[in-house]
Amino acid sequence: MSTPAIEVRDVTVRYGEVSALDGVDLTLDPGRVCGLIGMNGSGKSTLFKTIMGLVRPDRGTVRVGGTAPVAARRAGVLGYVPQSEDVDWSFPLSVYDVVMTGRYGHLGFTRRPRRADREAVAHALERVELTDLADRQIGQLSGGQKKRAFVARGLAQGATILLLDEPFAGVDKRSEATITRLLRELAAAGATILVSTHDLHALPGLADEAVLLMRTVLAKGDPETVLQPENLAMAFGLDVMNRV
Repeated sequence: MSTPAIEVRDVTVRYGEVSALDGVDLTLDPGRVCGLIGMNGSGKSTLFKTIMGLVRPDRGTVRVGGTAPVAARRAGVLGYVPQSEDVDWSFPLSVYDVVMTGRYGHLGFTRRPRRADREAVAHALERVELTDLADRQIGQLSGGQKKRAFVARGLAQGATILLLDEPFAGVDKRSEATITRLLRELAAAGATILVSTHDLHALPGLADEAVLLMRTVLAKGDPETVLQPENLAMAFGLDVMNRV
């Protein structure tokens, strides 16, 4: 039996008196794309931060690739594509520089990129169709191009477990199609992808399975089952049944 890529057991996270996560159980196997859905305030970003080891749970355990989240992140096993509002787009880094940050764990003591690092970055940029924009300051890209740049960073890093927080928010159709294709290719090669999204209509074409979150896991299974109106009504309210 293979080790789960992500294993969350009875995780509770509180911010003061507010419970962000309450008894969350979630297991993801290698080679799968899992869509994480839930309304704003449902705990999706907190779950991501807990899996990344950036938030310590008040109760429960998290294992990533069979080890602690911080160890997985330091080993380069775990990659993260943040929401746009979490990034300082004015920082004077080119697209190439941003993608190269994914190689930092491979650079060694001198922090000087070697041929293998440059080749990894070039290949990642090619896969997300940003080679021609490599020298452009990251903040000058469109919303979709920015997301593709951070996906490229994860590719250059060589991460086998990738978390994407709302990668399709505000992106163009080309970027959405490029990111979706890449995620499917990565999963086919054995990677594990956890992606939060509000695009319920696109979920069946993106994900092998879906998780419905409202501070705890309300439903988990294939997207068609999780997206049944009675499940969505628990998380979003009855009016969602008239919109999906």
